[in-house]
Amino acid sequence: MFRTTLFALTACLLQFASTATAQEKFSSITGPLDVTPVAKSEPIQVPFITWGGDAATFYANGGLDTKPDSIYGKAGLKLKLTPGDDFVQQVKDYMGGKSPFLRGTMRMLGQASEVIGKDPRTKPVILLQLSWSAGDHIVSREGLKTLNDLKKDGKKAKIACQQGGPHVGLLYDALAAAQLTNQDVEIVFVDDLTGPNGAAEKFRTDPSIDACCVITPDMIGLTGGVDSAGTGAEGTVKGAHVLVSTQNMSRSIADVYAVRHDWYEANRDKAEKFVAGYLQAAVQVKKLRDDFEKSQRLSPEYRNLLTQCQTIFGEEVLPTLEVDAHGLLLDCNFVSLPGQIAFFEQSGNLSGYNSKMTAALDLATKWGYATSRRGFDPSGFDYRKIAKLANIEYVEPSRIVQAEGVMEFPDDDFDDDTIVSFTISFEPNQTDFSVDRYGAEFDRALQSASTFGGAAVVIRGHSDPTKTLVQLLKAGIEKGIIRRTGQQGSYKYFLNTQNGSNELDLGQTPALVKLIKTGAFEGAADSPLQTMQAALNLSHARAEQVKQAIVNYAEKKGVNVNLSQLQPVGAGIADPVVSKPSSMAEAKQNMRVEFRIVKVNPETLTESDFDF
Repeated sequence: MFRTTLFALTACLLQFASTATAQEKFSSITGPLDVTPVAKSEPIQVPFITWGGDAATFYANGGLDTKPDSIYGKAGLKLKLTPGDDFVQQVKDYMGGKSPFLRGTMRMLGQASEVIGKDPRTKPVILLQLSWSAGDHIVSREGLKTLNDLKKDGKKAKIACQQGGPHVGLLYDALAAAQLTNQDVEIVFVDDLTGPNGAAEKFRTDPSIDACCVITPDMIGLTGGVDSAGTGAEGTVKGAHVLVSTQNMSRSIADVYAVRHDWYEANRDKAEKFVAGYLQAAVQVKKLRDDFEKSQRLSPEYRNLLTQCQTIFGEEVLPTLEVDAHGLLLDCNFVSLPGQIAFFEQSGNLSGYNSKMTAALDLATKWGYATSRRGFDPSGFDYRKIAKLANIEYVEPSRIVQAEGVMEFPDDDFDDDTIVSFTISFEPNQTDFSVDRYGAEFDRALQSASTFGGAAVVIRGHSDPTKTLVQLLKAGIEKGIIRRTGQQGSYKYFLNTQNGSNELDLGQTPALVKLIKTGAFEGAADSPLQTMQAALNLSHARAEQVKQAIVNYAEKKGVNVNLSQLQPVGAGIADPVVSKPSSMAEAKQNMRVEFRIVKVNPETLTESDFDF
């Protein structure tokens, strides 16, 4: 996404940042601020940032100044939209009464929460969620495959990230998914979101940086594309690839508008008209955007909107209309009226208002932006009234929070598509999974399904291969296919073939599975093929049982997530932790269920895919 200047400004925010790793309280960044009543004169100053979701604000207002025939003009509002990429300046204007509005993300508001929530007059009322991001990424070097690798074998990954911007929240969520914190990695804060002082350039020029948090243009510049790896040519970094993206972590960054509490109490009607106008505009902007996607023909109205965005954000940010300006809007998942209701009112929504506020305050206090928790208030709007004001149909949200891209089953090759994973272990033949014992893991799975709305949560059951191995050897010796030498505790096995005798490596599970599938060992008292199939069935049943236990748990707790994201599969003995267990303790390591957050892109193809 192009949050470019957006928080590039946060340069101010980051006067202290440079490439520092120390955290500074937000109050230290702003300095002392006095609270002044909001100016009563119109127009009302409303900040915007460089993001596709703000295109709907431009559309509703008819430009930076309210046009009489615009949506806001007809509603009787008189607004002046002003650049708000400098979030510190936004906070100063807000506290000083220059503007009652703040434009940021839930996490940015969280970082400023101690400053803006100290006085009851300036406590934020969250009016509107504009969008979810689908255009922010964490790019890593070749050696880092999953989020789990950010701390591996005691080594902390070094991650470049803009201080105070939207990527702080993205990084917080990514680390949390791997059950890591900022203490488990080394964060190198940089001044800007992009450009020479941004994280991408730091990653490119400093080989000690293992990963960086970047916007889409920088991601493409480093990797060549979201599904590519840099080759080292044309400015890319060899081996650089996307570790995680908001295309998968689609419920991480929530863009919002907030207003001061004192202004809201005195101007609730204007607040309602502002939100209704935005939602009405968003419907029309989405239609214009989607029509262009289908026809590839710019309608005059859409051309005007894209031109308006290009003029406001600058041609250096949006050089072209059809690619850059349109791409800016494509990176934005507008939140419709039902989504608005789901965010603010739906109980059990793990990516809803209460959850996001809690996470924002957790970040602020745990990472040192604040020492106390000072939350926000929701608007409490009557959305039937808002729908009427917006002249749009009132539609209740689905009880289940919808997710993107999970209707297609991921490829079998999970290793290449896994974003993060975790495991729970079981007893032999166990298929009963109690909430008392596994509640923490179930909570983690549900939170993952909610945050990673554009990914699948694969529940992959595994079985121990010991019994199959024993039957393979026993049957092979009986049939004269396998020969054993040595003594107890140090046996060696050899496979007799037409070309002689080769040592059988019991640690090579894939080769052994292939050997068993030939059927050459059948006919003995015990069938390794049947035992292997039984192990596969057990692993699948184990995964199914875990899924059902999570579903029951979610229903009991009233958690609303798209449970179709939970996809059980059985791996059988194919991927053991210990290939040749030598004790019950080692065998139990194989009796497990693995949770993998897996990228889903049903249109990702390679040349070999066309050989059918």
